[in-house]
Amino acid sequence: MVEVSPRDGLQNEKASISTADKIELIERAIAGGSRRIEVTSFVNPRTVPQMADAEAVCAGLPQRDDVTFIGLVMNRRGADRALATGRIDQLGAVAVATDTFAMANQGQSSDGSIDAAKEIVAAARDAGKTGQVTIGAAFGCPFEGEVAEDRVIGMARALAEAVPVEIAIADTIGVADPARVTSLVMKLRDAVPHVPVRVHFHNTRGTGIANVWAAVLAGAVSVDASIGGLGGCPFAPGAAGNVCTEDVLYMFERAGVRTGLDLASLIETNHWLSGLMGRSLPGMVAGAPPFPKSI
Repeated sequence: MVEVSPRDGLQNEKASISTADKIELIERAIAGGSRRIEVTSFVNPRTVPQMADAEAVCAGLPQRDDVTFIGLVMNRRGADRALATGRIDQLGAVAVATDTFAMANQGQSSDGSIDAAKEIVAAARDAGKTGQVTIGAAFGCPFEGEVAEDRVIGMARALAEAVPVEIAIADTIGVADPARVTSLVMKLRDAVPHVPVRVHFHNTRGTGIANVWAAVLAGAVSVDASIGGLGGCPFAPGAAGNVCTEDVLYMFERAGVRTGLDLASLIETNHWLSGLMGRSLPGMVAGAPPFPKSI
């Protein structure tokens, strides 16, 4: 599992979150067992003010050889900033499935976002790091509606030429359903069998956790999730939170799938984060009675 609360969880929040609190969130995630964490994004601070302290967050990261710190970047300028910190282990690039959303998200066409993502992966490799790519709006676009599976598969084939460590498909606005998820993950595995598949779901319409389960059964090997279910995209109208780390963890553990995460620790972090945000968070498990009682 990839913990995305420090970046995707916080990026759409209006109230300013201090650098110290972001670092504490990261440290709490590590204490709860997270070993891949998307810590920040290196984007224009005028468009995403919450991420304006990306370098400061990186400067405060703990020294951990067993944790992969991921920085999201949209272009070569962002990649250079991330690499210059000396603390980012993996660059996360984004290619968007439609032109309208790609233009809103990163100021370029869909094909242009593919080229930029490939350049980012190459820059990571040249620096002795790793790079991965997320295909945004893979299940639907807030502006253009349905997205054809063939478009996503064609993008994955093009992106695989850059040799990313994985390709993710993101349901950026939470419109996917388990049947569509199963179909797309299986087709993606057939199209690029040498590239692991990661999934990123938003729970806008309540199907997020079902989509996680369908994706894993279809062959996805990594899942993005956010403590408390925080999240949203500044450039996607109506996009609600990510699937909740604690909820996904509870589902997996009850089904006998081990993740290496500690549910009790993450529930405690949920409560801390809820206090920091001044409101209850969307996740379900942290607000329910413990079951079994040993949790």
